[in-house]
Amino acid sequence: MQWFKRFLKPRQNDFLDLMIRQGEFAVAVVEALQAYLKKQNDKKSIRARQLENEADEVQRILVHDLMNTFVTPIDREDIFSLSRALDNFIDYVYDTVEELEIFDLEAQGPVLVIADLLHEMASELHLALQRLIDHPGVASEHARRVKSLENRVEDVYRHSLAELFQGPQDIAQVMEILKTREVLRHLSNAADQGDIAADTIMDIVVKWS
Repeated sequence: MQWFKRFLKPRQNDFLDLMIRQGEFAVAVVEALQAYLKKQNDKKSIRARQLENEADEVQRILVHDLMNTFVTPIDREDIFSLSRALDNFIDYVYDTVEELEIFDLEAQGPVLVIADLLHEMASELHLALQRLIDHPGVASEHARRVKSLENRVEDVYRHSLAELFQGPQDIAQVMEILKTREVLRHLSNAADQGDIAADTIMDIVVKWS
């Protein structure tokens, strides 16, 4: 009977705390990326990998709890979608570190610019999650800033691709271009996931209004 009571009991704080923790990891993994871009070495990439693994564990716990809780304070689909978008954001940021390492590629200017924008996005998402329950209107404002930052990321991404493919001179340069494009694509994908997380936060706020 005890397990059934736990199944029915709302666990607002548990889910919110776990998502806030994911937000913390989102900020931390972008900071690990920025540190790696300043000095690309194994120690910095290992730190990023560690954060990604720890964030995955938080997301696994959240999904496990969600599957074992019947009553949730926020729609189950919204909890899952928000958590998944945060997890995907973290994964794509880490993938950027991994591909720079695998390709033995030195980061170019646009990568540095987008990394800074992603750090702003992660910080705004973290703030939105912290304000979601007690100050939903403020959370929505932070979510809107995330969406604005995503537009800026996409603008840098498109312009950097246009510049990247202007007149490669030899096969070595073509290979460098293709590698750089993959790195930029992961950063763009991270921004897309941040945008999805922001949309979900705004959906939650509307449902509560």
